[in-house]
Amino acid sequence: MSIRGGSDTVEKNFQKQQELVSTNSTSKPQKEQKWCDLFKGRWVAASRGPHYTSSSCTTIPDTKNCLKQGRKDSDFLNWKWKPEECELPRFDPKTFLDMVRGKKMAFIGDSVSRNHMESLLCLLSQEEIPKGIYKDSEDRFRKWFFPEHNFTLMSLWSRFLIVGEERMVNGKGSGIFDMKLDKVDDDWAIQFPDLDYAIISDGHWFFRLLYLHEANKPIGCVYCHEPNITHYDVDFPIRMAFRSAFRYMSNHKRRVALLVRTFAPSHFENGAWNGGGYCNRTSPMREEEVDLESVEWKVRNVQIQEVERARKEGHRIAELDVTRAMLMRADGHPGEYWGNKWMKGYSDCTHWCMPGPIDVWNEFLLALLTREPWF
Repeated sequence: MSIRGGSDTVEKNFQKQQELVSTNSTSKPQKEQKWCDLFKGRWVAASRGPHYTSSSCTTIPDTKNCLKQGRKDSDFLNWKWKPEECELPRFDPKTFLDMVRGKKMAFIGDSVSRNHMESLLCLLSQEEIPKGIYKDSEDRFRKWFFPEHNFTLMSLWSRFLIVGEERMVNGKGSGIFDMKLDKVDDDWAIQFPDLDYAIISDGHWFFRLLYLHEANKPIGCVYCHEPNITHYDVDFPIRMAFRSAFRYMSNHKRRVALLVRTFAPSHFENGAWNGGGYCNRTSPMREEEVDLESVEWKVRNVQIQEVERARKEGHRIAELDVTRAMLMRADGHPGEYWGNKWMKGYSDCTHWCMPGPIDVWNEFLLALLTREPWF
């Protein structure tokens, strides 16, 4: 794989990335080299601080700028992810920008997907200051441009990836959705053919009352508790949403490189988001404290299964598997320090502080771009 527009320094950085994310063995031929599992490991104390600060990146939304909003502890910034069998390289914005020169990359999904894009925006802005070139009226769709590298980074907002129509009661949203499992959301789908890279994720919006439809016929529901209707667990519509998205993507002649970012867990304790739940931990959890039988892990497994299914059908696709690492980071959410004037009294234990543990998602992303030959 070559780096367009790269220099000797960039080429060396690229080679170093390859060495660090692979398990090298002089006793095996190169063709038998195996990549290490980046996503199985532990959090260890970091000798260096975060890539950026709450003031050095000017695009951090106030709702995720935890230190600006008054968070007193800062230990949550002093950890790095250590895979069991290799090293995860520290994010290098110059290497990343040279690899994506002349390309378009979109994060497709909900507000946690947007959070991921915002983290990458901050990391890259340490090398080149981007220009905001588009924002819709609700600030859900954003586009940024890096002129020196002719690189476009965007966030395409979608609750479900597929069509989900909210039922209105007396002119107000009810929080109840009719889901069309076999029809993708046009808001992102119309822009997909123009992309070079797509990072796809979703999940949090599915945990509510849903009525499911396929071929314009009702087939069941989630959380409905009604007689004479098939009840499904939440993993079923999530599976079908990703399957429908992959089916749509396969119909386009242009081959877009796909990554699926697995489910990032919330960490509400002692109640739900609207029932007094909070997240006030100040350091990572140990792996033995993580529940790998949880619904979050079940959702992650469904996503991995659909990635493997799509790969067998010929998709250029890889998994960006953040679930295990983030299950341990209950300390990384804004919590009460999120500065949302419309949601006073509630804790945000779903999104992630910036800077914070979410930045490792983009270290994973760069490692995948580096080691997958078809990227």
